[in-house]
Amino acid sequence: MAASIALTTAGSGGAPSAPAPSGKSSRPQVGQATLKIYEGKPLKVGSTTGALLNTITFQFNPKEMTIAKAANWDRKPARKAPSAAPPEFKGAGPCKLSLEMFFDATGSHDGSVVTAVEKLFTCCVPTKLSLAKKATPPLVVFTWGRITSFPGFVTSVSAKYTLFAPNGTPIRAVCAVSIEEMPGGPKKQNPTSGSLAAQRIHRVVSGDTLASLAYHEYGDPTGWRRLAEYNNIDDPLRLRPGTVLLLPDADEFAPFGAVS
Repeated sequence: MAASIALTTAGSGGAPSAPAPSGKSSRPQVGQATLKIYEGKPLKVGSTTGALLNTITFQFNPKEMTIAKAANWDRKPARKAPSAAPPEFKGAGPCKLSLEMFFDATGSHDGSVVTAVEKLFTCCVPTKLSLAKKATPPLVVFTWGRITSFPGFVTSVSAKYTLFAPNGTPIRAVCAVSIEEMPGGPKKQNPTSGSLAAQRIHRVVSGDTLASLAYHEYGDPTGWRRLAEYNNIDDPLRLRPGTVLLLPDADEFAPFGAVS
């Protein structure tokens, strides 16, 4: 079966869940959804995640989300042909994720709803750092418990304010957010099979180190430097839980595995 295209789970490569304490029943924990905003680092094709700029925490987890992906096919009709011509594959379209975010400040009557909405709107414009070189949008990653989405850019935000304080401050809003997959650059080819090298996303959990990830993924803990280089990590000793790492395919990583 093909690897997941849009969503990955910690179970596909992350740390296993901790066992329940002795004598206590194991209960599923309710994870809180977040939208992490990263500086986009331009590549020859697309961009990849850079420094973490902001985190928007969902007050209420989404009740639904939509993921769409389309393929481009071209069918050229042949004159006098008794049947339709076979379709020709022209490429795959990007993954698209749509969801709603609900914000409510009826208990405080402050401007927290407006602040949250403004954070979403900043995702639709290039970052200040990128304007000095090549204007690129910030990248966002949706996370919910053990689920992590693809890195993408926000194509649209529609905010509807539905409740106001007596002084006119919006204290309730529903935001429709659309995210489109950002290409992570051209993948290297396997010279024997011609297949494209794969990339996987791993969300750091407590206890993770680059050396342990390199050993778990590639069987070589000395590959931690390559992982640090691949993810633009300046201080590999400070891996914060929740950080999203890109893990290259083993064939792509192999030439660097001997680095110590």
